Amino acid sequence: MLPWLSGNTPFPPIERALSSPNGLLAAGGDRTPQRLLAAYSRGIFPWFSADEPILWWSPDPRMVLFPEALKISRSLAKTLRNKAYEVRADTAFRAVMTACALAPRGGQFGTWINPPMIAAYTRLHELGHAHSIETWMDGELAGGLYGVAMGRMFFGESMFSTRTDASKIALSHLTRQLETWGYGMIDCQMSTPHLASLGARELSRREFSIRLADLVKCDSRPGPWHLSMATFGQPRNRAAAIGASHGIDE
Repeated sequence: MLPWLSGNTPFPPIERALSSPNGLLAAGGDRTPQRLLAAYSRGIFPWFSADEPILWWSPDPRMVLFPEALKISRSLAKTLRNKAYEVRADTAFRAVMTACALAPRGGQFGTWINPPMIAAYTRLHELGHAHSIETWMDGELAGGLYGVAMGRMFFGESMFSTRTDASKIALSHLTRQLETWGYGMIDCQMSTPHLASLGARELSRREFSIRLADLVKCDSRPGPWHLSMATFGQPRNRAAAIGASHGIDE
């Protein structure tokens, strides 16, 4: 039977997550900052439709992107070098979440990013835990992503684009900044071909949990964040040069 969370009921061990579908672990609970941070610190995230109770997940395997392993296509590299855009952080968090909610996604009807979820993550943003990375073009918000940061771990939640490559521009600058800051992983939640094309790969739940436990113990970098404009040219290091591989999805 699926555990039901109420009040201060703790999450069950992630090993109890169902093998199908996608690691469903528990239901119920709330969207308070305390509950959400407790979830992320254990590798658990909420995902549910408007007509469902809050559902909590811990998939096995887990899709992750190591910042140094991001794959940049030739066309994206050209776009990044041309710099006909501006990348900002934490200047339009609610707008990014709202745009992610409206973004069409193949095979999905409706969205889990409803007004209560936007309010919950906006509160996390106000507390310095949730962040938006935004691509601006011609003075307008053209794409971006949002997620939660703990220690030296970033949990990607969703992306959107209204112009070509705008979300990938945001992700590229985020990964370069996280690498500079010493972040170890970006959690992408579920595996998709799109994520794999960007350099993400699967980890077993056990390996993910071990790495996560070490990363969330590191000192955090509370918001608001300020990004250094990265230069995209030659690979930064040998690992990047040979294409080393160690829910962000569009």
